[in-house]
Amino acid sequence: QVQLVESGGGLAQTGGSLRLSCAASGRDISGYRMGWFRQAPGKEREFVAKNSWSGVTYYADSVKGRFTMSRDNAKNTVFLQMNSLKPEDTAVYYCAVGSGRMSDGYNYWGRGTQVTVSS
Repeated sequence: QVQLVESGGGLAQTGGSLRLSCAASGRDISGYRMGWFRQAPGKEREFVAKNSWSGVTYYADSVKGRFTMSRDNAKNTVFLQMNSLKPEDTAVYYCAVGSGRMSDGYNYWGRGTQVTVSS
């Protein structure tokens, strides 16, 4: 079992930045692929970013060039640096263990952290 806890969400202005953290416990996640998803009110959960075995990180087109996913294996933590935030980035952000761009490819999820971007 892996427990994931997201933090770092909050209120930001358009053009601002936030850094989300996803702390894992119960298992060493250094050998796992991880992903970030988000869900806005009334919308489906959508893919944001994921890393791969090759070390390449993939991003949704909507966040490419603005968001950066990274990890600190020594801290068993994954990060999502979000810059140039837009109101449409407002959502609950989740980290997860798994692979692919679809949420059903992930089997461990955190509870999420709310990000609100004001215009």
